Amino acid sequence: MRNDNRWKSLLSKPFVIFSIIMILKMLLVWLIVFDGGTKDLAKMLITGIASIGFIFCLIESFAFRKKFMTYLISDLVLTGIYFAVIMYYKYFGVIVTYHELRQVNQVSEVNSSVISLMDPYFLFIFTDIVAAFLMIAFSRRFRTWSKTLSVREGRSWFAAGQVLALAACAAAIIPYRQDMNEFQQAKNMGILNYEVYATFASSKDLPITAEKITPEMVAQEKGVTEPADPAFWEAAKGKNVIVIQLEAFQNFLINLKIDGQEITPNMNKLASGHFYFPHFFQQVGQGNTADAEFVVNTSLYVPPNGAASEVYADKDLPSMPKAFAANGYQTATFHTNNIMFWNRDQLYKALGWDKYYDDRFFGKDDIVAFGPSDEVLYAKTADELAKMQQTGQPFYTQLISMSGHHPFRIPESKFKITLPTRYQNTLVGDYIEAQNYADYALGQFIDELKQNGVWDNSVIVLYGDHQGLPIYSLNNDEKKLMKEIYGRDYALPDMMNIPLVMSVPGQQPQVFQQVGGQSDIFPTIANLTGVSLKDQVHFGQDLLNNTTNILPERYYLPSGSFISDKGAFVPGSDYADGMTYPLLGGPVTEPMESKDTYTRARRLVSMSDEFVTSLPEWNSKDVTLKEGTQVASK
Repeated sequence: MRNDNRWKSLLSKPFVIFSIIMILKMLLVWLIVFDGGTKDLAKMLITGIASIGFIFCLIESFAFRKKFMTYLISDLVLTGIYFAVIMYYKYFGVIVTYHELRQVNQVSEVNSSVISLMDPYFLFIFTDIVAAFLMIAFSRRFRTWSKTLSVREGRSWFAAGQVLALAACAAAIIPYRQDMNEFQQAKNMGILNYEVYATFASSKDLPITAEKITPEMVAQEKGVTEPADPAFWEAAKGKNVIVIQLEAFQNFLINLKIDGQEITPNMNKLASGHFYFPHFFQQVGQGNTADAEFVVNTSLYVPPNGAASEVYADKDLPSMPKAFAANGYQTATFHTNNIMFWNRDQLYKALGWDKYYDDRFFGKDDIVAFGPSDEVLYAKTADELAKMQQTGQPFYTQLISMSGHHPFRIPESKFKITLPTRYQNTLVGDYIEAQNYADYALGQFIDELKQNGVWDNSVIVLYGDHQGLPIYSLNNDEKKLMKEIYGRDYALPDMMNIPLVMSVPGQQPQVFQQVGGQSDIFPTIANLTGVSLKDQVHFGQDLLNNTTNILPERYYLPSGSFISDKGAFVPGSDYADGMTYPLLGGPVTEPMESKDTYTRARRLVSMSDEFVTSLPEWNSKDVTLKEGTQVASK
């Protein structure tokens, strides 16, 4: 009987109660993020218990006067971290850290996307917290019991526990500090240990001296040799340039039919009738769409932490708008969202845009996602482009589409197809319906450009800004649908694969099989229009004159990852235990590229970081950004 009372007394201690609760929450994270396998499960429990034990021992030693409430607040904070890890992983496939959580101010703009990623059972992680606060609010007996816990007990034992727990945490962190793969680091260190480590960890960049970064040095690292007489040089000299960034548009949509229905007929015509690059890949970071704008317009890589639109927005960036302006072009960018979102008001000044058009130009009609529809974007932009052409001065413009934005729930009035039952009420089906509508709106834009005379006088460049269907977000039924589409399992390179299509006046259709990325768009357009980049540091290459490539990837894949002609390489602790995912599917293999290629990919991102860091800040007195305020009638 006495033993039973001892057990009851022990199990009623908040240290024990909250430890058990946190272990259950660790198991939920393990199930969702780390696939729930038994391998390394014991290590996860040991490392997790050590970090939680350290925190709870501190509470017992120093916060005993309001012990229960301190435990409850700690529970809430730790649960918030676990929940953030789950939600961030479901979209980005990486472990969220302090650096990413600094961008939480952007969540309100994309709350529908966040909510759509949430399976109801994820909320079970908050069950104990909700129950505890309800009990505090409505149960006097519970409040009385919680007050009785405010006593100091076994202080020496808990002091010893702190030392042992801290030693265990250090033992979990130290062996894995040099690992390249952050996902594996978090798995080996334990979530909480990794979060602390990542907050203070030094950069994984290789040491590079900014003064040594020249176009020639970059070309050497990439293995690029520019021909003396490049193909297509000045093929579109003096022509307008219209770059269209398609929201979440992946390459598998090109020529896709579902039960005989063509999903993107307009993009299909463009791909078959012009230049088409099927092996083209995203290179965005945490800023997603805004990062795509940055990479395309600078041919630089995104920063290791944070969105480029915020981290690099104070820099005087070499850019496509500046290069074209120096060659006599007008420049303007069009986006139906507010310019303040993702700090674009500052990014656009850093890039050197002459003029911008945002929601104050496009109005508030026909809202899809979180701004006016692509139909509104294209209709009003077409009128502005016609006006710009009438000046007799060529222009460079960029359009940012948005109707295909995650979670892809467009109004039924926008549906242009009816999908089979198996696709309905799935993320894959919603995605296809949204992209079908985006393609429809794009077709209207093309027709308007042909009617107003802009099309024949312009280079038109279309590409996806980033993936739309993260592997990490798909349930089993949705993975089956993707297997139906691909004829094989949906793989990492498929997720990163976006199309690039270019319409160049007077040029015959051609499919280019070489690997390319968003950083390559600037030098490719520069070659077509005869804009020299000889003395400008850029990390992309002209896809019309190069057939091999290295594309470092900084997000959606761990640090050290890159895409090459042979596949997508993802490191383990380093190169030797890394894996290659073939571009066209098939079994994952050991590294197919050499360690030298891996090292060069790492050096390239380090060079980009150091180069941008070394740039001067732009002076507000020297920068003007005009607003397109007159709403065009249609």
